[in-house]
Amino acid sequence: MRGHRPAPVLGTFVLGAAGGVAGWAVGLPLGVLLGSMLTVAVAAVARLRMWGALPGVPQHWRYALIPVIGVAIGASVPPDILSQMGRWWPTVLAVCAFVPLAHWASYQIYRRLGAVDPGTSYFAAMPGGFIEALEMAEARNAEMQMVIILQFLRLILCIVLVPLTFALVTGHPVGSGSGVERPGIGVPLHAFDVAVLIGAAVLGYWGAHRLNFPAAVLSGPLFLSGLAHAVGLTAATPPDWAITVTQWVVGTTLGTRFAGLELRRLWLAMRLSVVAMAGSLVLAAAIALPLAGPVGEPVSAVILAFAPGGISEMALVAISLQMSAVYVTLHHLIRIVLAVLVARAGLRLIE
Repeated sequence: MRGHRPAPVLGTFVLGAAGGVAGWAVGLPLGVLLGSMLTVAVAAVARLRMWGALPGVPQHWRYALIPVIGVAIGASVPPDILSQMGRWWPTVLAVCAFVPLAHWASYQIYRRLGAVDPGTSYFAAMPGGFIEALEMAEARNAEMQMVIILQFLRLILCIVLVPLTFALVTGHPVGSGSGVERPGIGVPLHAFDVAVLIGAAVLGYWGAHRLNFPAAVLSGPLFLSGLAHAVGLTAATPPDWAITVTQWVVGTTLGTRFAGLELRRLWLAMRLSVVAMAGSLVLAAAIALPLAGPVGEPVSAVILAFAPGGISEMALVAISLQMSAVYVTLHHLIRIVLAVLVARAGLRLIE
């Protein structure tokens, strides 16, 4: 916990827990995640001090729980996954068009509406690869605070807008308030099942990290969990409380990213991000409407598969909304890889 004192960290998590309980109580989609994130974000922007420090927690703590999401997705892998994947090729190809189009559209919005400089706009507009965007931006002397704010708001707005929009369009509660259960949630958890799930999380992350898989902390556990369930080694899935704790920690951690931001720049970034996100979601919907039928997935699942949010957070949304988390996660893995490759290939355009 280097750089963080125990008392403010504990206070931040308590604040996040209070917001999570409130979000769950009022029936928000992903109530625990959204409630904790928004509560901590408001406190951070308001510069609320707890024991003399702004809200803050070690950012890497959430990586200890994100494998839970990967294992839960793996538990939902259907027996006919290979035949289903054979139907997904139209939207997989569509991702290849979506990534450069979304990048270009966001770049134009930041340049023309916000008068943000070209380099900063270029890296802030990347529809994936948060860490890679920051690394490339820093190496080319972009305005780092604006890149961070715009990239972070891309993730936040996806988490907030997508489930809320689905709830408004369908007229039904989603996520924890919908009353549906994840596959395997009723299967008793025995010691052997717990060992298999923990093994899939730990070994999956370690192996994927060594092999440089994209989003290794999620993709590795997902692969091993899916394999374990496909061969019948276990039928169990992480319990609901583990998903809830993951939402709480991830939401609280994301909320602390707003600590110390300048309000004037934050307001500009908010306006630009809302327009850019709306454009990306309209583009995703335009792709989803004609392709949902051929790939055998609902329109909402295809939109979620293209929504340019964080892969771990979008996977949580998919689990919460009872969509095919495997389908959604696969497309986000491809999106992230393509976003980085497209950004690197286009560097000479801004240089």
